[in-house]
Amino acid sequence: MRAAAALLALALFATAIPAAAQVSDDEIQAMRSQIEMLTRRLDELEKQNQAMARSLQEREAPAAVADAGAGQTAVISDAALEERIDQAVDVRVDERMAAVSWAERVRWKGDFRYRYENIDEEGKDGRNRSRIRARTNLEAQVSPTLDVGVGLATGGDDPVSSNQTIGGGGSSKDIKIDLAYFDWSGLQDTNIVGGKFKNFLVRPEKRGLIWDSDWRPEGLGIVWDNGTFFAHGLGTWLEGDSKNRTQFSWVVQGGVNLDVGETGQLKFGAGYNQFDIAGRTPLFGDPEDFYGNSFVFDPVAKQNVFEHNYRQYQLFAGYKFKLGGRSLSLFADYTQNTEVSENDTAYLIGAKYGSAKDKGDWDFIYFYERIEADSTVGLLADSDFGGGGTDSKGHAFIGTYAFHKAWYFRATYFLNEIKLASGNPRDYDRLMLDLAFKF
Repeated sequence: MRAAAALLALALFATAIPAAAQVSDDEIQAMRSQIEMLTRRLDELEKQNQAMARSLQEREAPAAVADAGAGQTAVISDAALEERIDQAVDVRVDERMAAVSWAERVRWKGDFRYRYENIDEEGKDGRNRSRIRARTNLEAQVSPTLDVGVGLATGGDDPVSSNQTIGGGGSSKDIKIDLAYFDWSGLQDTNIVGGKFKNFLVRPEKRGLIWDSDWRPEGLGIVWDNGTFFAHGLGTWLEGDSKNRTQFSWVVQGGVNLDVGETGQLKFGAGYNQFDIAGRTPLFGDPEDFYGNSFVFDPVAKQNVFEHNYRQYQLFAGYKFKLGGRSLSLFADYTQNTEVSENDTAYLIGAKYGSAKDKGDWDFIYFYERIEADSTVGLLADSDFGGGGTDSKGHAFIGTYAFHKAWYFRATYFLNEIKLASGNPRDYDRLMLDLAFKF
């Protein structure tokens, strides 16, 4: 067993050495701690195996003497006794290794964010609030090609936000199921996901012109990517119960990743989605809140309903390269709803300089966005820009500084106009200060 421990430790060191050249001192220290812990476990296991061997010897020796006294000629030899001991040790080792293997197949991760927010909307009193967001996700590797995960998050039922406003005299805050999914990778370059899962659709520089980052599609999805070409397909249930009139929608995307020069990376592609919701009441929230989309009164239902369907073409592109020793990314996103003849277009153009991934790093993002009232489904669009939904335009300024690779500060300022379709737009300014941690 001591030899096995030495070989295992040597294998761990051999695996860690190449990676250590590219990791931080903290990561190297973490590797050393893990190796020391494993060595202690192996020492304990060896002691237990020695105790087991002594116990077996004590049990087998009297039995052998008794058999001999009864006239039996078959006395257990040292070799046979040693074989039995080895078998018992192997069983115990297999049990221990199975337990360790289970622990290695389960992964915990999550994040926490504290936010201060100031909102100044023309015609309304200014608003200040503090908000928190906490998320955690447990993922288990059921087989080499299948992962299953369950995640929890703060907040209420909002499909595009996990924020929880602080208040209520320190009252307890809601926790909801944020994720519940399987991810199968049994085909080359392909992942098939199902349940309630993270949004894998292309969002240039993670901007939410069409899809908010917190939206968790519910249904089935497929992701194929061979490094150069990629394709995505999504079938999602906005309403999955026939009692409430099922509502199925779908999205497809495809594109190309190309290396340009020594440091340049170009990504571009197109997509199409179909959300046929005309004649339906809002899928979430207040019955009168259509998140910027047009609505009409239904005399039969005696309530307001969506006026249009949303069948959109999308074009997106991003180009990243080095400038002044830092990365510079230029990005754009465009969509048009073919079901309407006005207020049908949304677009976003911007740039990001730097990358706040490690201690002391920083980045800055600027983008301009215009999202007309019926260009996309307002419920699923960015929940922060213009107060959420559609029918807004303006600028966004975002700066991030990393105190650590898992701890950063971010300041975001939106300088927007809202209610564009009314012909009498209003100013909307929003400041968000975030302190965020990942684990």
